[in-house]
Amino acid sequence: MLLLLLALILAMGGVMFLNKAYTPEYGLDLAGGTTVTLQPVTPNGTPPTEESLNLAVGIIRNRVNGSGISDAEVAKSGDNIVISVPGAGQEEVVKLVGTTAELRFRQVMAVTAGSPPPPGQMSTPAPTPSASPTATGKQTSKAPKPAQTATPSPTGSPAGRALSSALTNPSPGATPAPSDKPVRKGKSPSPSAKPSQSAAPSAQPTAPAEDPMAGVDTTGIDPAVLKQFQALDCAKDKGQGAQDDPAKQFAACSQDGSAKYVLDKAAVTGTSIDTATAGVDSTTGEWLVQLSFKGEGPNQWSKVTTTAFNSQPPRNQVAMVLDGVVISAPVIQEPITGGRAQISGSFTQVTAEELAGQLKFGALPLKFKKGSIEEVSSTLGADQLRGGLIAGAIGLGLVLIYSMLYYRGLGIVSVLSLVVASVLTYQAVVLLGTFAHFRLSLSHIIGLIVSIGITADSFIVYFERIRDEMKEGRRSLRTAVEVAWTRARRTILIADAVMFIAAVVLYFLAVGGVAGFAFAMGLTTLIDIVVVFMFTKPFVALLAKRKFFAKGHKLSGLDAERMSIQTATGSKPTPQEA
Repeated sequence: MLLLLLALILAMGGVMFLNKAYTPEYGLDLAGGTTVTLQPVTPNGTPPTEESLNLAVGIIRNRVNGSGISDAEVAKSGDNIVISVPGAGQEEVVKLVGTTAELRFRQVMAVTAGSPPPPGQMSTPAPTPSASPTATGKQTSKAPKPAQTATPSPTGSPAGRALSSALTNPSPGATPAPSDKPVRKGKSPSPSAKPSQSAAPSAQPTAPAEDPMAGVDTTGIDPAVLKQFQALDCAKDKGQGAQDDPAKQFAACSQDGSAKYVLDKAAVTGTSIDTATAGVDSTTGEWLVQLSFKGEGPNQWSKVTTTAFNSQPPRNQVAMVLDGVVISAPVIQEPITGGRAQISGSFTQVTAEELAGQLKFGALPLKFKKGSIEEVSSTLGADQLRGGLIAGAIGLGLVLIYSMLYYRGLGIVSVLSLVVASVLTYQAVVLLGTFAHFRLSLSHIIGLIVSIGITADSFIVYFERIRDEMKEGRRSLRTAVEVAWTRARRTILIADAVMFIAAVVLYFLAVGGVAGFAFAMGLTTLIDIVVVFMFTKPFVALLAKRKFFAKGHKLSGLDAERMSIQTATGSKPTPQEA
């Protein structure tokens, strides 16, 4: 374990060296940044509604904050929205938050897995849902989710309905399933129109199993977009916040990153949606989302659904792209006319209302103009950072002094364990700043300082268990170390689990500095587990082989006098449970 931990530390140090990342990135309060004020613009000049402002704040926060640990702040100030981003000269962020993205409806041209399979791993194609009107649309993947179906609402056209595969379980990389529909005159057959599996193997070329593009029809796809599509890795970048050009084809990822798509030019935009509401089907009691279009929307929607219906899989799908990400991709089973439709499936009230909000507002529910853009200095600066680090060093020093005085030689384990934990924490903060845009703020520093007590508590639990096992000479040190560890590790894991759950809940329920504190606390809790299991226990077992500890030297902290103290009446003490 000690060698494995050393390898981990060296590996993280190597990554830091290769990326020339030696210091953490700092947040707004320590390094300053850029502040952008957005002023809403309404058609009639009336103040925006509270609902639209709250939704805009949420969307912009997702744009500028990415994974939620970059220390960006988005808040309302009256009817304005103020965005503060760490670092100076954030032109890209200013451009991102100043542009109102729209919802686009695009026909799917191709789809594969969101990330390339590991080298040597054979990809397992999943069947593409059939375009037949009688198909259920459910998939046979390992963990299938019920399909969603989009049907015309009662006030719409009586004909036409769309079947939506669960977006988190698309059929990336699959060879389109054979279709029963005949190939129409003047239209080149797609791969899905090839003979069934009963045909001779030599009749069809076989692509390598590892090739993610196997069976993908690239006809009609812009070569530049196809190149982007092949290079796109949704596990690294989903394209959140990308400003797609509606007049061009586009490569995009699904929300969960499990699939990537080549999408045709935008056929309908979010501005053509009149209403989108969540409701309950009166006959089935299921939650659904109802859509209606306005202006040219009904004709555009009818045209794209007709085109998709007459196409082979996966081009019989129409993707809904919001802020550069595919939020849904229904399979069209019949042309939908009349300007009204509904999406039904395994919705809950929360998911139905969320999708309705996305469809209703497109992206930002309001248009904004940039009121001001300012470079702001840090609110705390180097002096406060130095003060926080000094406070942390004092706290760490007091813990170490107490450990040495109380546990004597055994306190060496506490000292070295805290040193290892500090090294791992520093490396983690630096690497998170390099790869996940993590920025260290005062709230994070507070969380890291508080975690010193959490880490020290794990050592105390283990040490006290060892002492209990050795009292009255019942066990040798080597035996006590192993028996005490069996009992102590459960206590340590339970305590760390409670702390980690609290940190996760606090992180998702809070924003700003409180969320930063929770993130730091959760990170150091995980590091504590790594240190205790991979360093503290193996190092104590190693020390137990040394005569200084095994023979119970007076300065070892495990001497016979301390292990077998009797009460004034001469009665033997009862071992204490740690």
